[in-house]
Amino acid sequence: MIVTDKKIDQPVLHLIGDIADELGLECYVIGGWVRDLFLHRESNDIDIVTVGRGIELAEAVAKRLGRHAHLSVFRTYGTAQVKWHDMELEFVGARRESYQHDSRNPIVEDGTLEEDQNRRDFTINAMAICLNQLRYGELLDPFEGMYDLQDCIIRTPLDPDITFSDDPLRMMRAIRFATQLGFYMEDETFDAIARNKDRIGIITKERIVDELNKIMLSRRPSEGWILLDKTGLLPLIFPELAALKGVDVKEGRGHKDVFLHTLQVVDNVAVSSDNIWLRWAALLHDIGKPKSKSWDAQAGWTFRNHNYIGAKMIPHIFKKMKMPQNEKMDYVIKMVDLHMRPINLIEDTVTDSAVRRLLFEAGDDIDDLMLLCDADITSRNIEKVEKFHKNYELVRQKMVELEERDRIRNFQPPVRGDEIMQLLHLEPCSEVGQLKQRIKDAILDGIIPNEYEAAKAYMLEQAKEMNLLPQS
Repeated sequence: MIVTDKKIDQPVLHLIGDIADELGLECYVIGGWVRDLFLHRESNDIDIVTVGRGIELAEAVAKRLGRHAHLSVFRTYGTAQVKWHDMELEFVGARRESYQHDSRNPIVEDGTLEEDQNRRDFTINAMAICLNQLRYGELLDPFEGMYDLQDCIIRTPLDPDITFSDDPLRMMRAIRFATQLGFYMEDETFDAIARNKDRIGIITKERIVDELNKIMLSRRPSEGWILLDKTGLLPLIFPELAALKGVDVKEGRGHKDVFLHTLQVVDNVAVSSDNIWLRWAALLHDIGKPKSKSWDAQAGWTFRNHNYIGAKMIPHIFKKMKMPQNEKMDYVIKMVDLHMRPINLIEDTVTDSAVRRLLFEAGDDIDDLMLLCDADITSRNIEKVEKFHKNYELVRQKMVELEERDRIRNFQPPVRGDEIMQLLHLEPCSEVGQLKQRIKDAILDGIIPNEYEAAKAYMLEQAKEMNLLPQS
């Protein structure tokens, strides 16, 4: 079969093929770029495999492309990369691999194109297109990856038990590709993941999280998490999430399956936002429910303070999973901690004070928080869902009004601590902090406006009450 798509006819690929002919090398574009070519997905990362001397070809290509090409050589791995404008060209010599049981890092030797295709993870990633002039555009598809593309199937080229045992990360990649592409896993491939799931223990947390992040950025992240659960990988890589599964029933009263609810919330967020950390917040928003679950004869099953408990769990989860220990984690903690606040405003009388405090604590993340809260409405009762959405709109209107009037978001008390010390002739002490807190509370509670003169007058009143005014 000769591929005639215009993307294979681009000048840079003809150039690579011409240089390979000059060097006497067989040369092919292979892997994800070929797959995406047939799926009509945009990709600027192109993997080039040669039968021998991949680095030499990369060096020659970089030289021919000129000053805009940046060459990086990794001789230890026998690979090279050429960055040229918005393209990344990866060069490697064809290889065959063998594995030791306690490592996913293969023993690599030079090989043929067929041996290189044998080592690929899935049939849809094993297709190659020749770039040599006499065979330009010829598709080499020994495992019928084209048929699997047409049938939307994830399947390994060789025995899946060997494929996954040799490199257990491929189990995560199978689930990730199925999620990203909306494909199905062939039965034997799926069953092999379940049989080899314990092998995931030799994979680093960083590699696992990299695949999880790609799942989280897909159109429907829930599909990946469900596959992780069905294959038995979920409790091994994320036991806290697996603990959300199931329903307890007592005296004929049960609660919703928190795991399934959580996945629906993640998908709801994914419809509206590409923010991966908001999606992680959605995944973790109820992570504290198993620890907070209790039975009350009157109320039934309750999960009191699950938001607070969940927020406290996140640093440990992020550290264990080698996720960022920075402002990204702080953002997720804030979202989880505050996600019940807007719904409480709905259930109670919406006071200006409560809305101000939420605006203050959420700061610039208030819109993300409200998006999460909207996504958290997963009831099958349509009337109930519509009621909650309408009530959230009322809260949003209130927020806009108060923000325009009081400028609460991210505000600081108008009277600074150093000015308080100067006016009251104080050294640094706890009383200064107490006065600042009283000013802040008075503004949030609507006792005084968020203005300097009003705040200063209020501070002096409070200082008098605390016997802090200097003696005349």
